[in-house]
Amino acid sequence: MLRVPGMRRRFGDHVSSPISIDVDQTQLKRIVFAFPGDLATPTGGYIYDRRIIGGLEALGWTVDQLSLGDGFPWPSAAQVDFAQRVLLDIPTDCPVVIDGLAFAVIPELAQRLSARHPLIALVHHPLALESGLTAQQVQIFRASEIAALTHARHVIVTSPATAKGLNADFGVEASRISVVCPGTDRAQLARGSQDQSLHLLSVGSIVPRKGFDILIAALATLTDLPWQLTIAGDRTRDAVAPAQLDRDIERFGLAGRISLLGAVSAEVLESLYMQADLFVLASRFEGYGMAFAEALAHGLPVVGTTAGAIPDTVPPGAGVLVAPNDVPQLAQALRQIMTDPVCRAQLSRAALQAAHAQPTWQDSATEFSKILGLFV
Repeated sequence: MLRVPGMRRRFGDHVSSPISIDVDQTQLKRIVFAFPGDLATPTGGYIYDRRIIGGLEALGWTVDQLSLGDGFPWPSAAQVDFAQRVLLDIPTDCPVVIDGLAFAVIPELAQRLSARHPLIALVHHPLALESGLTAQQVQIFRASEIAALTHARHVIVTSPATAKGLNADFGVEASRISVVCPGTDRAQLARGSQDQSLHLLSVGSIVPRKGFDILIAALATLTDLPWQLTIAGDRTRDAVAPAQLDRDIERFGLAGRISLLGAVSAEVLESLYMQADLFVLASRFEGYGMAFAEALAHGLPVVGTTAGAIPDTVPPGAGVLVAPNDVPQLAQALRQIMTDPVCRAQLSRAALQAAHAQPTWQDSATEFSKILGLFV
C-alpha cells in the first residue's frame, strides 16, 4: 500500500490541507481525475466532469478527485507549482485524466507526467476558441495547448466537431481522439408560460462566448411582441461581461422584460425549463452545448447559432440556427417562431425526437469507462 498526499475525495475540496488516502496497486480500475478549481462550479464543463465521475464510480471505478487549485487558465507561478506537486505525487502508472481547462496550459508538466502515467486529456473545447481574447492571448493558448496535447496518450472530447477541430487545427491524430458526448437526463415536456406573453429562457455563464450582447440587441428590435426573457447563468466567470449585459439591458430599455438570476440550483433550473416557451442562446462557440440538449429534452423550440458543435447537438428541424454575431438573422428567427404557434409545435415535436436519440449519462459514463479500460 502507498500513501498519496494531495488527493481529495470530496468534490472541489482544494482549500483545506491535503490528506492522504490508501492506494491498492492491485486494484486495476482506479484513476485520478484532476481538475482546476472547484468541481461544484455551476458550468457545463464541471457538470460533465461530475456526472462522468459519478457514472464511473457506479461502474466500479475508484476515482480519486484531485483539485489543481484556482487560477486556471491563467495560473500564477505558485499555482502551477502547486499543481505540479500534487500531480507528481500520484503513484507511477496510475492513469490520470486532466480537464482541459488546466491541461492546455501546463505543457511542460504534461511532458513530465507522460513519462510516468497514461495521461488522458479531457477537452471540452480548445481554450484559444474562447471569445473575448486578444490576438496575443489566442496565440499563447493555441501554442500551449498544441504542445500539451502532444504528451497525452489519449484525448477525450465532448463532440464530433471538437474532435474534427483538434485533428485539423491542433495536430492531434484521429487515432488518439475519442468522442464522449455529454448525457442528457430524460425530462418532462415543458408546460410553457400559459399566459399572454411568451417566456424565453437562456442558460449560460455570463461570458463573451455566450453572445448575450447579440441576444439583447436582437430582442430590442422585437418590443412589439409580448415576451419575457429569463437568463440563468453564473455572473462570476468574467470580469467585464456581466456589467456589459446590465448596460445593454438598460440602454435598450428592457429592464422590465428581462430577469437576471445568476447561477441557480438544479431544482430552480428545472422549473425554468418547465415554464419556458422557447429556448434561445446566441453563442459564439460551443464545444457541445449542454443547455441546448436540456432544452430539447423538455421539448422546447430552440433558437441558436451554427457555431462550434451546436449543429451536432441541435439537428435540423429541432431548432433554428443562425450565423453567430448576426443580430438581424437572430431577430428574424425569433420573430418567426414567436409569431407562429404551428411552427413552435413542430419544433417541439422534433426537439423531443432529437432528445430521445441523445445518450443518457449512463451511456456516456459507459463509453468513458471503455476508453479508460484501454489504459489500466
